[in-house]
Amino acid sequence: MIYLLIGAGGIIGSLLRYSLGVLTHPWLSDGFPLGTLLANLIGCFILGWFTTSIVRLKLFHPHILAGLGTGLVGSFTTFSTFSVETVMLLRSGSILIAFIYVLLSFAGGLFVTWCGYTLGRGMFKKRGEAAS
Repeated sequence: MIYLLIGAGGIIGSLLRYSLGVLTHPWLSDGFPLGTLLANLIGCFILGWFTTSIVRLKLFHPHILAGLGTGLVGSFTTFSTFSVETVMLLRSGSILIAFIYVLLSFAGGLFVTWCGYTLGRGMFKKRGEAAS
């Protein structure tokens, strides 16, 4: 059952990522991979929040949580596409754009993960539950 839930989450997450790429493609014409950057930043925030709030509430079966975290968020985000896009930018001579993309991806990813984590912890503090 867990494999079906992770697979279903994966289908949804990958379709959401593809849709985000299609929606953001017209915004920039210089080759900056905005869709992948946004997908990864959104996914980092959601997973940071998810692991410190929803998982701790214990309202859902662990298989459902795996479907949401590993399946949906895991397939929505993409390190492989980030890596390929970075190499493509470098090969095309767009070194500054590649540097900005890497910096925004790593620093931004860590920052929004921290924001999601902090938000999740804050939800438990307000409820009077122990946050660790």
